[in-house]
Amino acid sequence: MRFLVALIASVLSFTSLAQSSFSIDAGRGDVPLFVPSEYAINSPAPLIVLLHGYGSSGIQQNDYMRISELVERYGFVLATPDGTQETAGRNARFWNASDACCNFYATDLDDSAYVVAIINAVKAQYSIDDRRVYLIGHSNGGFMSYKTAHQYSDVIAGIASLAGAEATSAQPAPANPVHILQIHGTADGTIAYNGGDIQGRIYPSAEETVARWAAYNGCSVEGVVTATLDLDQSLAGLETTVTRFSNNCQPGGSAELWTIAEGAHIPQISEVFPEKVVEWLLARPKILRTEAMAVSQY
Repeated sequence: MRFLVALIASVLSFTSLAQSSFSIDAGRGDVPLFVPSEYAINSPAPLIVLLHGYGSSGIQQNDYMRISELVERYGFVLATPDGTQETAGRNARFWNASDACCNFYATDLDDSAYVVAIINAVKAQYSIDDRRVYLIGHSNGGFMSYKTAHQYSDVIAGIASLAGAEATSAQPAPANPVHILQIHGTADGTIAYNGGDIQGRIYPSAEETVARWAAYNGCSVEGVVTATLDLDQSLAGLETTVTRFSNNCQPGGSAELWTIAEGAHIPQISEVFPEKVVEWLLARPKILRTEAMAVSQY
């Protein structure tokens, strides 16, 4: 119960100010869209779906992470959907993302299919680059990003998870490689950096989460520290260490861990945080395994 209180409290700092004049309906009501003013049907745009944390909403998550502020500069379409609202407890919105998080009342939901339905609904109205479809998720939304990427690896090019985690147990590798970015603070008191449990249901550590996906993608299991970043404006200096698993990866797959030393569950993100995440994703397109095999034959 203490965990639920922490999750609900963590979203109280979000304020729903942003509004979008576009929307689509993928079967559960309107999903706000942000579309660049220079969108052109003859120039397929990347698509990013932003998945909120437990108790939050799509618009609130965007108010915090400020992803929509980059739509014009980078030319992508952004969708900010809401999860399902609980009918018991605190009536919080959630995603059915893993055994650990956060379907606390065992509601029968296939949220991976819903996320892909959103993607397909956007594609039905806009010209979207099939090789540049991405997910960004926070906490429960990070868990949801991993689940969707695993189940629909033919659709998702890459994900960025802030304070989320992979499934409780390791799974067989998905059919296609996916680029994985995990961002996690070592002082996260809600989803622990070193792993833990939610009401007795285990989730893996940030390092294990990334190591699993490095293995799924065929990458070397030895990560290499490649850079330091300033992602949390409340912490002094370059507090974030970038560990990359990119050696020998299958085409279209990689894994990377950004560790925020002493970072909290909701870090006070720096000015560069949103653009670093978006740039990381957009630089990594989807390459299907069948395509990679065909290229290797020449």
